[in-house]
Amino acid sequence: MLLPNDTFLQYNLGPKVTAFSTRRYGGVSKGNYATFNVNDYCGDHPDDVMVNRQLLCRLLGITVDRLVMPHQIHGIQVRLIDDAFLKMDDVARRQFLEGVDALITCETNICIGVSTADCIPVILYDPVHHVCGVAHAGWRGTVARIVCHTLSTMQQHFATQPQEIRAVIGPGISLLAFEVGQEVYDTFASEHFPMQRIAEKYDKWHIDLPLCNRMLLTDAGVRDEYIHDAAICTYNNPRDYFSARRLGIHSGRILTAILIEN
Repeated sequence: MLLPNDTFLQYNLGPKVTAFSTRRYGGVSKGNYATFNVNDYCGDHPDDVMVNRQLLCRLLGITVDRLVMPHQIHGIQVRLIDDAFLKMDDVARRQFLEGVDALITCETNICIGVSTADCIPVILYDPVHHVCGVAHAGWRGTVARIVCHTLSTMQQHFATQPQEIRAVIGPGISLLAFEVGQEVYDTFASEHFPMQRIAEKYDKWHIDLPLCNRMLLTDAGVRDEYIHDAAICTYNNPRDYFSARRLGIHSGRILTAILIEN
């Protein structure tokens, strides 16, 4: 389905798939949450969040209970969204999604997504088995290889083959904008990332998180030509996309999500 260009950045992953990142326009939230924030963990007014979610779900043609987003903690927990999850009540669902940074599903007409505001969102779609995943990769998640954990969980549950995956690296902070301390640089180095490729020294070190995640995907077997990088820096585009480094942590979040249609 086609979504409004002013509110969504949409990705073409094939027929019967809707994949997108939200922009800041088209909602009702205010201040640093203006206007299209659908995340209820970042301090926005709950009524505004619900209106925005209803607007989103109306465009997607689903009910609000079929929009699934975890409470992320920069970890590597991956959850399977299946029929058992859909039968849970709201309290059980919230507990199930607590401390989770990636989701996978084969269910149709379920929208799974992760929230970011400078971190790197990654979408994975397997067109052979018609299954998908989303991952939240901040620098901690990137170091811990959250995209690899998501991919391996898809392999475990659905026999996904990495070479068949179509991937999207959504809007996130760029190398030029992502200044880090020596301890962050050292953490990447200790985890055997190729520092000569992913890091640049200006006044301080800068790290290329989109490139890190692209390299993790290709090292896992995903074909480079099947990886789409949105190449949008959230820090340098705060009018269109939320950026915690620009706006502070009490601000809205981008939703990067995927829905497989019937």
